Amino acid sequence: MRKLLWMGCVVTCVVGCGKTPTPPVAEQAAAVSPAMASATGGQRGGGLPYEVVGSEVWNVPDPASGRDYQVFVALPPSYAKEPQRRYPVLYVTDADYAFPVVRQIARRLNVEGPQVEEFILVGLSYALGDEGMASRRRDYTPTANGPDSAPADAVHGQGGAYAAYLRDQVIPYVAGHYRTDESRRLLLGHSYGGLLGAQILLTEPGMFSGYLLGSPSFWYDHNVMMRYEQAYAVAHGDLAATVYLYVGEYEQRKFGKDADMVVDAQRMGAALRGRHYPSLRLSLEVLDGEDHVSVAPRGFTHGLKQLLGIRPDPRGG
Repeated sequence: MRKLLWMGCVVTCVVGCGKTPTPPVAEQAAAVSPAMASATGGQRGGGLPYEVVGSEVWNVPDPASGRDYQVFVALPPSYAKEPQRRYPVLYVTDADYAFPVVRQIARRLNVEGPQVEEFILVGLSYALGDEGMASRRRDYTPTANGPDSAPADAVHGQGGAYAAYLRDQVIPYVAGHYRTDESRRLLLGHSYGGLLGAQILLTEPGMFSGYLLGSPSFWYDHNVMMRYEQAYAVAHGDLAATVYLYVGEYEQRKFGKDADMVVDAQRMGAALRGRHYPSLRLSLEVLDGEDHVSVAPRGFTHGLKQLLGIRPDPRGG
C-alpha cells in the first residue's frame, strides 16, 4: 500500500496498480465546478447548496427591537449595462418563499418579449433566529388580539413597529445602495403579508406608491382592518396609491374555510371605492379555481402585470 497526496488530501492506493488514484467524489466535483453559481456556468456542485443566481443578501438590523433581519436583492438584467438608469423597486414579504418565486415569474413573463418592466426585487426575511411563523405573526399583524388557534405564548401586533423598521432602516439602506426610482416603490404581501400591506396603506400610504395585496387576512381581530379604513377616511380626502388585490375563489366558508376571505376582500374594495379618492387606482380579482395555498403564484403574475405591465403603444410600431 502507498499513500499519495491529491489536492491536499491523502488517498490510499495499492502499490503496483499503475493508475492515478481516484479522488473522492466531492473533490472531483469541486475540481470542475465554478466557484460561484452563474447563469452560464451552472451551480457549484459537490453537494453544496443551490443558489439563486444573481442574488445578494445583506444584514439590516433593527436597532429599535434589537432583532436582526436580512434583505435579499436581485438586480434586473440591464442593471450593469445602463449605469444611469433607475428602476422601480418591489419589496416582498415572506421572502423565503416569495423572493425566488417572484424573481422567476418576472423573468418568465419577459421571455417572449417584454410584458413587465425590469425592476429591483427586495426580499424581506424573517427575524434571524426566529421560526418563520413566529416572526410573521408578530411583525405582520396590527393588534395583539391574535387568533385562538395560535399558541398561548405567541406574540402578535407589532406590525406598526415593523413598518417603522422598513421606513427607517430597510428603505434608506436599499435606496442608498442601489439605483432605485423612489417614486415607484412597491410592496407585495400575501396572507399576513397582505394584512401588513393593508395596514401600511391605511396608516402611511406614502411609504409605497403601489401595493400588491394577496389574500389579505382581513378576518384578523374581528376585521380590525375595516376600522383602520374608517379611521383613515375620517382624516383624509385622498389616497394616492395603486392597489391590486387578489383572493382565491375557494377562500370561502362554503368551501370549508374558517373565514370568508372573498367577502372580506370585496367589502374592503367596496369601502375604498366608495370613498371616491381621486388618486386611488384599485383593482380586485377573485381568481377562479384557487385556494389560499395555490393562489399566490397566479396572483403574483397578475399583480406584476397590473403594477409594472408595459402598455402597448397606441401609435403602433
